[in-house]
Amino acid sequence: MPIGLFLLEHFISNAEAFKGPAAYTRQVEFLNSLPFVFLMELFGIWLPILYHSLYGVFIWYRGEGNVIEYPWSGNWLYTAQRWTGIVALIYIAQHTYYLRFSGVHIPTHPDAAFSKVQGEFQNPWMIAFYMVGIIAASWHFSYGVWLFAAKWGITTGENARRRFGYVCLALALGLVAIGLVGMSGFFRTPYHPWNPNTSTDNIVMR
Repeated sequence: MPIGLFLLEHFISNAEAFKGPAAYTRQVEFLNSLPFVFLMELFGIWLPILYHSLYGVFIWYRGEGNVIEYPWSGNWLYTAQRWTGIVALIYIAQHTYYLRFSGVHIPTHPDAAFSKVQGEFQNPWMIAFYMVGIIAASWHFSYGVWLFAAKWGITTGENARRRFGYVCLALALGLVAIGLVGMSGFFRTPYHPWNPNTSTDNIVMR
């Protein structure tokens, strides 16, 4: 649950990029100004992600693919769930390392966040990587919600699970849409490498 809430918050916060560098900078400043932000990130994001990742990789490693022998839709969906988890993990690791542990320190210089992401998007392969990561994370979370409801008896019966499946599909598509809107914001403004003497308020969008 904490990871899912973080995913929703992260996608919505990044959608501020669509409004331009100044709006994105204000959002980064707000998030880093929250009280006990380090503890919230540690216990609400990083430790849950670490546990979920280790357990997920264990399940992925121990599992045996049998979609060829049993090509049922449920089997394909479960297999997609496992592999999107691996893709999402790689995406999260790269994304976190680049933005938090390389180059300019974003929590100290939130006004550099927009141009730092823009700089990464100068590489077409990174654009594709981000798009794949957004799709994988959205699918993995949404189908995970469906599995949770089915396994814990929240959706009982085939009809209830089918109807809730449509809800989760809409959730996945909505998350992908929000993620892509956030990405598009970084292309609406000409790329300007970060200059500590330049305010993001002075950067003009296309």
